[in-house]
Amino acid sequence: MAFTDIYGQDRQVAMLQNAIRRERVPHAYLFHGMEGTGKRFTAKTFAKALNCKVEKDDACGRCGSCVKIERGNHPDITIIEPDGLFIKIKNIRDLQDRMKYRPFEGKTRVSIIVAAEAMNAPAANALLKTLEEPSKSNVLILITAHRHRIPQTILSRCQKIRFNPLHRDVIVSYLVKHHSLDREEALMLAASSGGSIGRALALHESSQGEFTKELIEGVASFDKKNLRDALVMAGRLADGKSAVTERLDILKRWYRDIMVYRETGDESRVMFRDVLTTTAGMADRMSGPDILQCLHAVDRAYRAIEQNANKQLTLESMMFKLTRI
Repeated sequence: MAFTDIYGQDRQVAMLQNAIRRERVPHAYLFHGMEGTGKRFTAKTFAKALNCKVEKDDACGRCGSCVKIERGNHPDITIIEPDGLFIKIKNIRDLQDRMKYRPFEGKTRVSIIVAAEAMNAPAANALLKTLEEPSKSNVLILITAHRHRIPQTILSRCQKIRFNPLHRDVIVSYLVKHHSLDREEALMLAASSGGSIGRALALHESSQGEFTKELIEGVASFDKKNLRDALVMAGRLADGKSAVTERLDILKRWYRDIMVYRETGDESRVMFRDVLTTTAGMADRMSGPDILQCLHAVDRAYRAIEQNANKQLTLESMMFKLTRI
């Protein structure tokens, strides 16, 4: 794994390599941008490059340091992730204790905080002290898809690098090369991914799942006179925040399929082909404005849950709207 393995972020990679070459690496970075655009992968590669025993501004992937980082057992590389919903002050204090000392065996200690917006207030305040009094031979990388949720006092002390949504052709190339998908399927996934390799992969996995078929056929069979089924489906959807947003993504892609099939009649452009009969039936029954209303209803629910609205109430409200349309 080297900088050449990072897709679609050439400018961002160049900034990091230039910092290494000039020996002017900031003590703190903020990698921000939408999910699935390579932030975590780049942070790990940067950590390798800073400690590689062979290359000067990249990771060789073969030396002892690179191999240990890849395996997750390098003593100078720390990755912190949310414990449940939050990153807690204990995690940050443990990090501060490690940063007091010089690296054990590498050139630079690198600490990566994933989903940095999940820090609770005490954790964020503790981290601020670390940023105000940086330790030598330590680099801190914050990763977030929600920059606006991080306190400005922390943002102002980080070198910010924005990761852009990826071009469709970049995502297609990645899916074909690394996941052996045929180009047609990769194109459909890339077109629906919004510029995120992570989302394209999630769509690929979800499109093959049994739950996807049950969800789509369940919504298609809603009866306006019987709202019990809508409540049952809302309950099944409310199964953890990440699962909810992934399943709402399925609904959005399916309504997109209905619109595409209604307007073109082209089966090859439909993503969820295992429910093509159901999709075609909905395309015959629904008008264009009806489909758009459904898309808007699902999208509003998605955004509300992203902002920590009550999942059950949000999903029940969405399901009632879908049954009425």
